[in-house]
Amino acid sequence: MSESKMTYHDSNNSTDKPDIPDYEQDLANSKQKIKNTKVRKRIDELLEEKRLKQLLDASDDWDI
Repeated sequence: MSESKMTYHDSNNSTDKPDIPDYEQDLANSKQKIKNTKVRKRIDELLEEKRLKQLLDASDDWDI
């Protein structure tokens, strides 16, 4: 039984290339960026509206 051990020098000559990420592919295209911006803005508006509604509902000084 002979174990084959890879030395550091051998591992540097390996034919396997490390996975190099393609960052350009991960970036959203301009249409997607615009859509994402609009969606985030709308979400922020809705969260602010919800927060203000909660403040108004919690207020006891409203006499109708």
